[in-house]
Amino acid sequence: MSIYSGRDRYILHADLDAFYASVEQRDNPNLRGKPVVVGGAPESRGVVAAASYEARKFGIYSALPMKTAVRRCSSLIRVPPRFQRYKEISNQIFGLFKELTSLVEPLSLDEAYIDISEKSDVREVAQTLKNKIKEMTGLAVTIGGGTSKTVSKVASQIGKPDGLLLIKPGYEKEFLSALKVDILTGVGPKTTILLNSYGVNTVGELAFCDLQWLKTNLGVRGPELRNRAMGIDNDPVSPDRETKSVSAEITLPKDVGELADIEGHLKELSEKVSDHLTRSRLKGRTVKLKFRLSDFTTFTRQSTLRLPTNDTNIIYDEVKKLFVREHREGRGCRLFGVGISNFGYNGQLPLFTGEG
Repeated sequence: MSIYSGRDRYILHADLDAFYASVEQRDNPNLRGKPVVVGGAPESRGVVAAASYEARKFGIYSALPMKTAVRRCSSLIRVPPRFQRYKEISNQIFGLFKELTSLVEPLSLDEAYIDISEKSDVREVAQTLKNKIKEMTGLAVTIGGGTSKTVSKVASQIGKPDGLLLIKPGYEKEFLSALKVDILTGVGPKTTILLNSYGVNTVGELAFCDLQWLKTNLGVRGPELRNRAMGIDNDPVSPDRETKSVSAEITLPKDVGELADIEGHLKELSEKVSDHLTRSRLKGRTVKLKFRLSDFTTFTRQSTLRLPTNDTNIIYDEVKKLFVREHREGRGCRLFGVGISNFGYNGQLPLFTGEG
């Protein structure tokens, strides 16, 4: 029997590689091997939703302004997004996940946790899954595995692209120890800067931090982050997790301060949220805006509409009003987020969380 036995909890994190761009290259052979991005037009202040690995060699990545991407690569090919097509292929792939087990937790169209604790040989299961996805769709998936969600997700990040990295039970701390601390979910840019300023640069160093120090500096999140750094994470795979909000967020590679540029990002995020809502058959009343300044000061503002909506223009107009009220000349912003909640009934469709 494999060391990955049914006696241990074992979770896979499956993440399709450069999903949107890979679908476009699959459907159009003329795009294969070429730098491809999916996203809005540069003249309409579009941003990159996904970049092929050929495009990433030029420093092009998700959330980059499209006009910057075009400047970085003169041979770049831009394709407008086809969300219905991505959803169609996602359904095929999730069908394969659910053939393995009912314990599948979607994170986005191209990403999920899969609890295979009852399987006798997880390496065979994971490799077979990779092969089936390739045969069915022609797409590459990276699969990470571990005894927790934290370990499995980190393993898939390290394993990209087209990788298979399974961490044996008992080796969690050894695997995580030398990795940079920001690889952990929940350790964002501000937390990273704080930890680094105290000499905490790796996951292993975080694992040895004093609990009281973490509570003082990071609040209630501190002990939880230390547990994750030690590979301890008991969060279960939840197939029926209720969708309480739909949101989209981007962190910009360079701070922006011009209102026209900011409005372009807000419009792009509003379109993403609207698309998710429409396909989920959801409408919400509470519109939420999040933005972070250059100094990492973070603002969240929200308003409640009279009637529920999933309309792009209504969402965009509302978040623009929320931002304009707070806008000050000379202040740069590095992050934006748009969200909708207050649905009034349960939704089941997972959100987009990014690209792999």
